[in-house]
This record gives sequence, structure tokens and C-alpha cells, in this order.
Amino acid sequence: MKNTILISIFMCLGIYTNTGIAASAQEIDIKVGAALDTFKKEVGGGEAFLQKAEGVLVFPEVIKAGFGVGGEFGEGALQIAGKNVDYYSTASASIGFQVGAQLKTVILVFLDKGALEKFRNSNGWEVGVDGSVALIELGVGKDINTVTITDPIVGFIISNKGLMYNLTLEGSKITKLKR
Repeated sequence: MKNTILISIFMCLGIYTNTGIAASAQEIDIKVGAALDTFKKEVGGGEAFLQKAEGVLVFPEVIKAGFGVGGEFGEGALQIAGKNVDYYSTASASIGFQVGAQLKTVILVFLDKGALEKFRNSNGWEVGVDGSVALIELGVGKDINTVTITDPIVGFIISNKGLMYNLTLEGSKITKLKR
């Protein structure tokens, strides 16, 4: 239902495309690889950090758009041991003053095996309800290795301007796709 509402919003805003909503596994794989390469380049210590992960969920292109009513949608893949094992979509809706569109990359890093298993065994997972995600904010000159991380799931949001701050993923619904 939520995805149908979001697709309707995107169609009204002229953002909907068939390839944007129903990408093939191969298309997602290519974009996930590119997003992780960008993450490793932009986040100091990012590659070593990802090697500690039990799993990494990557949404390379999340489109957020709104005109009073807004929504966001993206497709991605869960990587375990460097291989894409499952495909997912993320979606959320919002109401309030908003005009425009934005493209961002969302990366969720599962540092705890139990949190990863709970996520994989869920039938639709909502950030803030089924699990909390700590968004990591790195200041200028900081390295991911200098940040003490004790949370089981951490998130990063990257735009074309770099790592983004003061954003939330609360209310984002993540659903497994058949690819």
C-alpha cells in the first residue's frame, strides 16, 4: 500500500520511471558496487569499517520528492561477505512544507549478527519500530576509526555533496524484493 502511494506521488511529480522503480538485479548490483566505492573514498577508514560488518544494506539511489506531500523510494541490496544476497526496497512518506527533489545514497551497516538475523527474518522492517539505526556524523578531519560505535546498526547518508548530517531514517519501511 505504502509503495503504491509513493509511486502515485512520484508520478504526479514526474519522477517515476520504469527503471527507477523496477531495476533488475544486475542494475542494482552495479549501483551498489559504485555506492560502496564512493563510501570507501569519502569516509576515512570506511573500507576497514565495512570489513568488520556482519552485513551491509545499500540503497544507491533513494529519490526523495515532495510538494506538500512527499515520499522517498529506492532499491538496493544486502551484502554479506562482499556478495549481494538479497534485494530490498525502502519507502517512506511525509506531510508538511516541502518542495523539490533530492537523490541520496543510504548505507546501513549491521555490526551485530543478531540484528542482521532479525532484519533478514522480518516481513517488512521499519526503522525506529523494528530496529533503531544510529546515523554516524563525521566532522572535518575525522576518521570512522576515531568514532566509538557500540550500536548494532549504523547508517550513513551520502548525497552528491558528500556525507549528509542531521537527517533521519525514522519511519523508512524496508521490504524484501524478489529478484
